[in-house]
Order: sequence, then structure tokens, then C-alpha cells
Amino acid sequence: MGYNYEAVVPYLLDWFDYNARILAWRENPKPYYVWVSEIMLQQTRVEAVKGYFDRFISALPDIKTLAEAEEEKLLKLWEGLGYYNRVRNLQKAAQQVMTEYAGELPPDYDKLLNLPGIGAYTAGAIASIAFQIPVPAVDGNVLRVMKRIAGSFDDITKELIKKELSQDILQIMPKDRPGDFNQSLMELGATVCLPNGKPLCEQCPVMHLCKAFHEDNIMKLPVKATKKERRRENHTILLLEYQNKYIIHKRAAKGLLAGLWELPSLENKLNLQELKDTLKSWEVQYDHISTMGEAKHIFSHVEWHMIGYHVAMKGDLSQFIRENTYVWANQEEIRDKYSIPNAFSAFTNEIRGINLSDK
Repeated sequence: MGYNYEAVVPYLLDWFDYNARILAWRENPKPYYVWVSEIMLQQTRVEAVKGYFDRFISALPDIKTLAEAEEEKLLKLWEGLGYYNRVRNLQKAAQQVMTEYAGELPPDYDKLLNLPGIGAYTAGAIASIAFQIPVPAVDGNVLRVMKRIAGSFDDITKELIKKELSQDILQIMPKDRPGDFNQSLMELGATVCLPNGKPLCEQCPVMHLCKAFHEDNIMKLPVKATKKERRRENHTILLLEYQNKYIIHKRAAKGLLAGLWELPSLENKLNLQELKDTLKSWEVQYDHISTMGEAKHIFSHVEWHMIGYHVAMKGDLSQFIRENTYVWANQEEIRDKYSIPNAFSAFTNEIRGINLSDK
């Protein structure tokens, strides 16, 4: 252990006792609740997750209902959280738990780790918070907090560094409060030792033990290798409307946003005349076209740069509907039934009374 972390333990636990945010899955840390919340919290902020968690648990209150849920309902409940493979793996794991563990998550780190969609961090979080098993749960927040405290310039994107830190935490973990200790590190990273901008050092319970603070390196740490530049794609998004219904399209079963519904799109960003020429080649009749502006959506490895057009049509485009991947949907169906990702929210907002990004 390069830095003696043991001194931070009592300060973090005391701080957590008085400063932990009140969250549904903390107030009632049932294994199922902890599991669902941790999957939701991957790449998503706590404040954004609260409403989704309540809605999800209300609809699917236990592992059995999750395992048996229809995919369309499952995806709709997840709509807006992104990374839809997370919820698909959640259901696969639930089905495995029903088969192998009689519908109850196993109180065993290694068995948790073998479930679909559960990696080392999530297994550690569930094991420590729900079952009080003394295992670490190292995510980006924990890496940032610990490496700042140690004043370490290790590259936190390296798997070896994460494994070494996990071993360091395991050595200092209080056996009587492993879940609280893991959560204290997560909470400090989320609310005080911030990832973007200047951390709130004056609010930190271990400021006096933090080498980054004393050596004036708080803005230099942690060290992260430069990410590979994302690929850019240009798209034209079409909101095709006829008699208060809209055409939506189901994406392929594999690849980005697999199996989700989307607004029809074309490659490249077409100007108005190019779009008119395209519609003419399709023999589409329309009353008018309005521009919905431009938008950008960032995925892990690709950026979509989009321009959108609202096309008020004179016909129902029956040539599209001959393919079962296209359907006409009204406002209510788009709101309640079909899962359309946030990537399209700038354009689905055009549908009266619907704002998918706010749900």
C-alpha cells in the first residue's frame, strides 16, 4: 500500500452518518433495490435516477416480475436512461436468479459476479450494502477520491491500478460497516470531491489527510489517459405526420440502440431542397415541411449530429407500413408504449404534449 489509507476510515464514516443523501434504495437496502439502483446509476447521476427507480420498482416490484416482464414494457420503463443493454442484462440476470437461486439474489460476491451485467463494482456494491460482506466497490468516484487523498499520479483508466486500489481498500475496510464505508467513498466523490470543476475541499472530512490538497494538485488529479476521439455521424431525422399519427421505426436487433424505436432517418444532413427531392423520389405528397433545427447526441464511441424536419403528409405512406418494422403511432402510444431513446428527444418534443426527455 503506497499510502496509509487507514486513518481516513473513521472520518469518512462519521461524515457519511450526517451527510448521506436520503435515497429510496438506502432507506430500504433490499438486495433487489440495491441491484436495480446500481445498474441505473452506471453513467447516470443520482438525481436523474430517483424518478426512474420509483417508476421501475412500482411496475416491477421484485425479481420475479422483472424476469417475466415483456421486453417492450421493460424498455419503456428504462426509456431516457440510455445504455439499454443494461436493462436487458438485468432481466437475463433476474431469469437466472429465478432458475438457480429461487428468486433471491445470492449473498455471495463470486456468485453475484457471474450474473449477466454484474461486474466487479456492482457485485461489490450489492454484496457490501445489501449483505454486509466486506468487499470493495471501486468506481470512478472511489478512484478519484482515493487517488487524490494519496496524491497519486497513477492512471486510473488502467485495470491494474483499479485492482491494486481494491486490495488497498479491502485491507482497511471496517468489517462491521462495509456497505457504509463503500457508500461514504461514493458519496464523497459525488458531492464533494467532484469530477468536473474544482472540488469542494472545505467541505471534505479528510481534507487534512489529502496529499492532493496539501500539495496543490487537486486539479491535476486523478490522471486519466486521453480517450480515443469519437466517430462523427451526420443524420437527417424525419417526423412524418399524418392525421395526428407519426411513423416510427424499430431498429435492428443488434448494434447501437438495438431493438428500440426511432424516428425515420437518412444518412447525412440534408438541406430543405435535398429533402424535397428525396420525398419526390419516394412519391410522397405533403402539405408543408418545417425545420426542427439541429441537435447533437453523444454515445460512448460515436456522436450523432442531426438536423430534423417535420413533414405534414397528405397520405399515409403505406409503402413503409408494408414492413413490420414501421408503425403509425399516436401521441398516447409514443408516450406510454413505444420506447424512443433520448437521442431523438430534440425532435420528439415537436409532438404536441410529449417531452420524452423530461420523463
